[in-house]
Amino acid sequence: MIQEWSAGEYSISTDINRLNINLIHQFLSNSYWAKNLPMEVLQRSIQNSLVFGLYQGKQQIGFARLITDHATFAYIADVFILESFRGQGLGKWLMETIVSHPELQGFRRWLLATQDAHELYRKFGFTDLKNPDRFMEKFYPNIYEQKGD
Repeated sequence: MIQEWSAGEYSISTDINRLNINLIHQFLSNSYWAKNLPMEVLQRSIQNSLVFGLYQGKQQIGFARLITDHATFAYIADVFILESFRGQGLGKWLMETIVSHPELQGFRRWLLATQDAHELYRKFGFTDLKNPDRFMEKFYPNIYEQKGD
């Protein structure tokens, strides 16, 4: 079910059809965490996630997506606010909306990864891993780079 929240001239929506895929691709493919992200991979990731678009009027200015089983686990990914809109509390509002979403309550674990926004996420209860020795990963940081360049 599509949900929307409003605060003044801003809104957050889970409507996948409102997303500006080109804007999201432009931002993410230049980010440190999704450098050179192919458009097809982005589209597939959006189709298989719960998305949160942040808008000023009809203009998209932010984004986040949630990878979840809707019962026990959620991973927050690809969070951003366009630079010209930062410093207004919009990232906090976006995170508040995500973690308080009525269909996302009672999870055993929420995860995310960040290089530089630890303090923002701490405000929403995120902490360093309590048992990092229990977590394992397969990590391919350069997977989107062109082969043969």
